[in-house]
Amino acid sequence: MKIRLADTRGFCAGVDRAIEIVKKVLEVNGAPVYVKHEVVHNKTVVNELKSLGAVFVEEIDEVPDGEIVIYSAHGVSKIVESDSKEKELDVFDATCPLVSKVHAEVNTYAKLGYDCLLIGHLNHPEVEGTMGQFDTSYGGSITLIETLDDVEDLKCSDGKNLAYVTQTTLSVDDTLEITNLLVSKFPDITGPKKDDICYATQNRQDAVKQLALESDLVLVIGSINSSNSNRLREIAERSGVDSYLIDSIENLEESWLEGKKNIGVTSGASAPEHLVKELINSLEKDYGYSLQGSNKIMDEGIAFRLPKGLR
Repeated sequence: MKIRLADTRGFCAGVDRAIEIVKKVLEVNGAPVYVKHEVVHNKTVVNELKSLGAVFVEEIDEVPDGEIVIYSAHGVSKIVESDSKEKELDVFDATCPLVSKVHAEVNTYAKLGYDCLLIGHLNHPEVEGTMGQFDTSYGGSITLIETLDDVEDLKCSDGKNLAYVTQTTLSVDDTLEITNLLVSKFPDITGPKKDDICYATQNRQDAVKQLALESDLVLVIGSINSSNSNRLREIAERSGVDSYLIDSIENLEESWLEGKKNIGVTSGASAPEHLVKELINSLEKDYGYSLQGSNKIMDEGIAFRLPKGLR
């Protein structure tokens, strides 16, 4: 009975940066430090930062005037930025640079007066932030696209003044289907020069596809509100393999292991590696599995600098 580990898993550069920002701000300024939304979507990480003095809030109104606030890795809207200035908050921006890239694209399309389509998931904080970056005063609009049906229902008179961007943590395959349909329906539509879906999402999805070929059960470590972690579970499941998303070893159901000889293990981009190690140790000691191959994580060669004042 074997365990196989995806060699591309766990923290991405944007998550590393966001967590480091919170820790450094706490180290320099002391507690409390307010964070707009969960800095990354992982329960273990959030609880650790709470223990250090981070206070997580959903609305800027919850932050006392003049205090420190950190924007989460998912980014925020222009309204949040404006409200922060009005309350004279000391802002540290932990928005992932790849999300900031999408914000820049949206701002460019807005100033051109284009109508913009955002491919993403309703109510996800990254989507709310990106849509909130679009300035409609130039005459354009922004519309959320979730499915192929949404594309079919689109009524646009002039595809030449139409553009699209995407949430960074989507399924690569699902997004390609939507963008292909958009280009087919609106040949003059403008899209990003490079994919908006981030390198880490793509790499982890490629790795889990390979893992699914070698496994009869795939366990994905990540929190239920983590978009990229959910996509990993879905991809493994679509490959015909039983797949479960778990926060930690505490969520493992013994019944899932019945008759399973090859277990694949991976983790989302906001899941700490120690949770993977705890799962592997339990599978070895409690259930008789043995790890095959290396437990090392592939170096993706990407790192993002901290904001000025924290370097």
